[in-house]
Amino acid sequence: MYFCNVMGVNNINIKLKILLIVFLSTMFSGCVKNTPNDCTYFGGKIINPKSDNVVLYKNEIPLDTFFLDKNNSFLGEIPKLHEGLYNFKHGNEEQYIYLNPKDSLLIRLNTWNFDETLVFSGIGAERNNLLIDSFLESEKDRKVFYEYYNLTPPEFNSKIIQAEKVKLDRYNDYVSNHPEESDKFKNIFKIALTYPLYSKVENYPLARSTKSDISENLDFSKYFYKHRDHITLDNDSLMYFYAYRNYVLNHLYNKVNALGYDINSNEFTVNLLKKISTYLNDENSKNSMLRKIFIRHFYWNSSKTINKNTVDTFLKYNTNSNDKKLIINLTSDAEKIKEGTLLEDFKITDYNKTQRSIKKLTKNKKSVLYFWNPKYIGKDFIARRIQYFSEKYPDLRFIGIKINGDNKDRILKLDIKSQYYLELSSKANTFLTSQIPRTILINNKGIVVNSYASLSSRNIFNQIERLANN
Repeated sequence: MYFCNVMGVNNINIKLKILLIVFLSTMFSGCVKNTPNDCTYFGGKIINPKSDNVVLYKNEIPLDTFFLDKNNSFLGEIPKLHEGLYNFKHGNEEQYIYLNPKDSLLIRLNTWNFDETLVFSGIGAERNNLLIDSFLESEKDRKVFYEYYNLTPPEFNSKIIQAEKVKLDRYNDYVSNHPEESDKFKNIFKIALTYPLYSKVENYPLARSTKSDISENLDFSKYFYKHRDHITLDNDSLMYFYAYRNYVLNHLYNKVNALGYDINSNEFTVNLLKKISTYLNDENSKNSMLRKIFIRHFYWNSSKTINKNTVDTFLKYNTNSNDKKLIINLTSDAEKIKEGTLLEDFKITDYNKTQRSIKKLTKNKKSVLYFWNPKYIGKDFIARRIQYFSEKYPDLRFIGIKINGDNKDRILKLDIKSQYYLELSSKANTFLTSQIPRTILINNKGIVVNSYASLSSRNIFNQIERLANN
């Protein structure tokens, strides 16, 4: 797909209107040879960029890469675009956009608060500002409804009905004031507004069952799941949209929970994988969800234990050879470090390009080694976790190690002296063949007490506390 860079756009300041003027003037002066009337344009400015590009996707398939200029701005031309939902990624952050042919859409955001600072201008901006507002509102609703999970089913259902009315009123107001709007966008907008609510309905029984102070048989009226009357789980074209995908996943979690399995059990994971393979028709989205769920549940355990039946179920239903290789490698990696034994020495490299011995760095020191990969975990999340643990357990040594790294990429919010990376020659690569992040806990004698912990697991808090106190 043709790509048009805007290296010639100069002096773009922080005012969005001025940026828009430069954007539009460049678009029509620099890209006239490509028949602008038939093209769609996507550009903008990234404040505090995390990489040198913005990648545009359709259904997780990359369509084009737009590189930032010296002002951290970009502009791309898309000659044959079809109306619909797309998403763009910058660094490890992403968000959705809705594009029509001949749109001229401009974004502006600050990566320090990616979603909260994202604003749109230009042709097509109104639709996209509606979508990002819906997303941010759903995030606020998530925090509010967490408290509502303590309510009885009728009380909870009443909260849902109230919130649904507000959102449907907003939808109807937009539709009545935009009679020319396409049915396709109206459907996406309605999903963005309402499906996060329906996800909470599906999540309610599971949230109740995991609360230690609640033990009861929930009695649902026939109206509790009334939203199911107009929702199908196999709409392939929507499976890549967060609101629809999250709803489908919560629905399937609810179905497995109704079978009586503990969510932390292998039986739950196996049955969830089976439900995904049954209800999802699109092969790519099915494989993607199977992979994500397998890794998610593995991380929840925060241990090296991988159930054979779970692996076999995944390999049976996933048809992607790369996904299968990933999980096979993960299974193999988990077995390569034995708990209760001394951690074998390997080299890590500091940001002065000096190789260091892990055995010397951790000598006589209880240590947490966290290997990270930006493909699977965000820098900001790591920084928050490590800052919290470092303050609470000052006697532990926290060592961050980037998988396949170099001295140009680190976590800026953490002390550079505690950060390292792996070169290809390091022996550590032998137990990181999947390149999936792992955390290793070792005591002050260098003995491994947990060989595959996870920073994203709830269990990690108790595991690090035990390391500190024993």
